[in-house]
Amino acid sequence: MAQTVIDAHNVSKVYNPGTVPVKALTDVHLHVEEGEFTALVGPSGSGKSTLLNIIGGLDKPTTGNVVVAGKDLASLASNKLIDFRLHHIGFVFQSFNLVPVLSAKENISLVMLMQGASKKERNLRAEELLFRVGMSDKMDVRPGELSGGQQQRIAVARAMASKPKFILADEPTANLDSKSAANLLDMMAELNREDKTTFIFSTHDPRVIEKARRVVTLEDGRIVGDTAKTPLTHV
Repeated sequence: MAQTVIDAHNVSKVYNPGTVPVKALTDVHLHVEEGEFTALVGPSGSGKSTLLNIIGGLDKPTTGNVVVAGKDLASLASNKLIDFRLHHIGFVFQSFNLVPVLSAKENISLVMLMQGASKKERNLRAEELLFRVGMSDKMDVRPGELSGGQQQRIAVARAMASKPKFILADEPTANLDSKSAANLLDMMAELNREDKTTFIFSTHDPRVIEKARRVVTLEDGRIVGDTAKTPLTHV
């Protein structure tokens, strides 16, 4: 039986509650199991990025609660939440968010350094991931010398470095051309199959939606559709 990694119950998010309230999410329920490859979709302003940020502990719901890997995020103190994200969640952003003065290998190693891994462990894991994402020949290259697709491959490798339970990807293909986006999605699908790492995307990119095995549709802050395109046990 698949393990539950995310349970969101009655999640609502209201911005500027004291002035002109903006409802970003309203009574959202979402249950995600280990190994899913899921896309949160909807037009701009639908709430998909807000939901992704709340699942990742980067934002807090106004009401409701989110249990991630058995932890109620709202119950964690700030330092505990930071530590939890460090060990359980990988993030991939559309703007890559790589450290410009560090090499590809050093960017991947950074998370493991923060976790307290030894230099030998960091080097072995970083080199393994660079090989898996097809970037072994760019090990010592800095982000500014890489294409957008190459930078995003490094960002995915960095997200995998801590061996997280799941990876949250916010519009990961938005700044990529068609070929780079297709290659990136194929790579993430392969990592999902091989490592059973759960992937959740926030996207309006039809290329991501086509690859996803589950599509959750948001509109005006509510889930209006939830479709599994293939059985979720087929990872």
